[in-house]
Amino acid sequence: MSAKSKLSTLILILSLVFLYAGCLAFAKQDPELTQCTHQCRVQQQYDEKQKEECVRTCEEYHREKKDRESLKEVGQDPDVEFHPGDGLSECRSRCAGLAGEVRQLCLFRCQQKWRRDYASRWEEEGKKQSKEDAEDEGEEEKHNPYVFEDKHFSTAIKTGKGRVDLLTKFTHNSDILRGIENYRLALLVASPKSFVVPNHFDANAIFVVTQGRGTLTLIHEDKRESFNIETGDIIYVRAGTPLYLINRDDDEKLFIVKLLQPINQPDHYEVFYGAGGAKPESFYETFSTEILEAALKTSRDKLEKFFDKQGKGPFLEASKEQIEAMSSHEEGSKGGGLWPFGSESKSESAFNLFRKRQPSHCNRYGQLFEVEEDEFKRLKDFDLRVSYVNITKGCMSAPFYNSRAIKIAIVVKGEGYFEMVSPPVSPKSSQEDSAGRKSGSRYQKISSRLRSDTVFVVPAGHPFVTVASRNNNLEILCFEVNIENNVRYLLAGEGNYVQQFEKEAKELAFKSKEEEVDRIFGNQDEEFFFPGPRQQRGRNYE
Repeated sequence: MSAKSKLSTLILILSLVFLYAGCLAFAKQDPELTQCTHQCRVQQQYDEKQKEECVRTCEEYHREKKDRESLKEVGQDPDVEFHPGDGLSECRSRCAGLAGEVRQLCLFRCQQKWRRDYASRWEEEGKKQSKEDAEDEGEEEKHNPYVFEDKHFSTAIKTGKGRVDLLTKFTHNSDILRGIENYRLALLVASPKSFVVPNHFDANAIFVVTQGRGTLTLIHEDKRESFNIETGDIIYVRAGTPLYLINRDDDEKLFIVKLLQPINQPDHYEVFYGAGGAKPESFYETFSTEILEAALKTSRDKLEKFFDKQGKGPFLEASKEQIEAMSSHEEGSKGGGLWPFGSESKSESAFNLFRKRQPSHCNRYGQLFEVEEDEFKRLKDFDLRVSYVNITKGCMSAPFYNSRAIKIAIVVKGEGYFEMVSPPVSPKSSQEDSAGRKSGSRYQKISSRLRSDTVFVVPAGHPFVTVASRNNNLEILCFEVNIENNVRYLLAGEGNYVQQFEKEAKELAFKSKEEEVDRIFGNQDEEFFFPGPRQQRGRNYE
C-alpha cells in the first residue's frame, strides 16, 4: 500500500473514531482515546512503526483537546496563539479545503508542528540569553574588585595531611585597591596529628587561629619560642623566622588565616624549606656539593642519602608520642616557656582575641571583639587592628565607615550578605545596572552573598553593612590596616554621627525640622548590632 493510501486510511480511522466518541458519555478513562488507540493497533495494513505513530497521534490529539478544554474553563480562547508566525498561517490555509473532523485533525497537526518549532526557537533564545548572562556576570566580576571567592584562591601546597591556599593579589580585578597591594592573604589547613616541616618566608605575617588546636614553634636568634595555640590566638611572625607547626588534636582540623606583608617584592613572597629532601626541596641541596661538604663537614655520599630520605611533602603525619613531646611544657636548655604557660605571663609574639576579654560591643544581636596595638604591641608594626564579629542569625551590623582604615574581611562561619556604597566602578548604559547603580548616580551599591572563606574589602570612607542569614550566625575575621588615627563613624543606631549635628545643620541638610531628623535617627535605640531587615518586617515605625 502506498504512503498516500495509508495516510488516507489513518485520517479516515481517526475521523470515524472521533465521530463515534462524540456520542459516548465521558468516563473516568476517556473512551475516545481508548477507541482511537485500539483502531490504530488492529490495522493489518500497518507495520509496527506506523501503528506506534498512529497511537502517538491519538495521544497528542487527546492532550491538545484537554489543553483546549482547560483554556476554555479559565475563559481563554484556545485558538489565540502566543506568537503566530507565517509558517502556522500557511499550514492552516492548506487545511481550509477539508471539512469536519479531517479538517480539525489537519489543524491539530499544524498546531503541533508550530509548537515544536516555537519550542525549538525558545530553547535557542534561552541558550543565547544564558550565554549573555554569563558574559554579563563576568563583566560585573571584572568591575567588582571588592569581593573574592573560592575561585580566587590557588592551592600553593597540598598533600594528604594539609594544604595552603593563597588568595590572588588584591589588585587582580582592579587597581582600586592599590592601598593594600603589598598584602597577601593565605589559609593553612592541617589535618589532625600532622606536622608542618620547618620553613621561613620573606614576609612579615600575622597568624590568626580560626579553628582547632596546635603548637607553633618559632626559632629566634638566641632561643626557641613555642605556643600552644587555639581558636582566637593571634601570632606575629617576623620575616625570615624559621618555624614549624603541629596539629595536636586527634580529630579536628587546624585552620589558620595568614595576613602577609612581603619584604623583597611588592605583593609577592617566597617560602623556603630548610628541612626536606626531594619533596619539598630543601634549599640546602641547591648549594654546590663542595660548599655543603665544607659547611656541614660531611661527605658527599652521606649528604645525598641524608637529603633523599624525606619525600612526602611539607605536611607529614606525626606519632602520638612526637605530638605530646612537642606540645609539652618542657623545653630544651635554650628554649623558653611554652605560651601561655611559660615563665612569662604574656608573650610579645602572641595574644588571644577572646581569653579573659570583654567584647567591644555586645547585645543579643551580635558581638564584636577587637585587639588594638596598645594591647598587642606587635600590631603596631603592621599599623593594624584585628577584630572578630559574630552576628546573630537574622541580624545585622550597624552601617558605618572607617575614616582611614581599609578592612580586609574573611568569613569564618555562616552565611549572609553585605552591601557597600562605592563610587562608580563599572559604568553602564542601562538605567540601572546589575550592581545597583542608577544612571547618572554618584554612587554604586556593591553587594555580595557571604559564605565560608569569602573575602571582601571595604576601603576607607566607604559606608557598608553586613547581614547574617536567617539560618546561621555570621562570623567574620577582620584585618583593618592604616588603623592609626582611624575613626569609626556609625550611620545608624545609638551614637550615630547625625546625632552630633547642630540644629541648623540638621534642618539644612535634610530640609526637615530638627524634631523629625532626631526622630528618624533616634528610632533605632540599639548600638552596633540590630535586628535584620526580615526580622523588622511587620513592626510599627514612627
